[in-house]
Amino acid sequence: MTTVLIVDDDKFLHKVLERILSIGGHEVVGHAYNGEEAIELYIKMNPHPGIILMDHRMPVMKGTIATRELLKINPEAKIFFISADDAIKDEAIEAGAIGFLTKPIRSKDLFEILKDYE
Repeated sequence: MTTVLIVDDDKFLHKVLERILSIGGHEVVGHAYNGEEAIELYIKMNPHPGIILMDHRMPVMKGTIATRELLKINPEAKIFFISADDAIKDEAIEAGAIGFLTKPIRSKDLFEILKDYE
């Protein structure tokens, strides 16, 4: 089982991802709706989640900036991008993301990613 923090401004997607993740035996331990909120929540979390699923285009702070800030807090953080903006893939990896999936994603692909962090 992997613990997951979901960071995305789409509240419906949070519900969908949480349902998919629970079916796969994973636990969502936090929800953030922008990058700044993700950082504030992550600092308070103990233990930290096994993986962070990060969107890019969000209000307040975009995902690549949040990724850089989270990795300053914990260089061991595992941040995986899930974004509709495929053009941001290189920037996300450069910021420190461990991988990238383009929305819409398939649950099979999500489970494949998470098995490496159980």
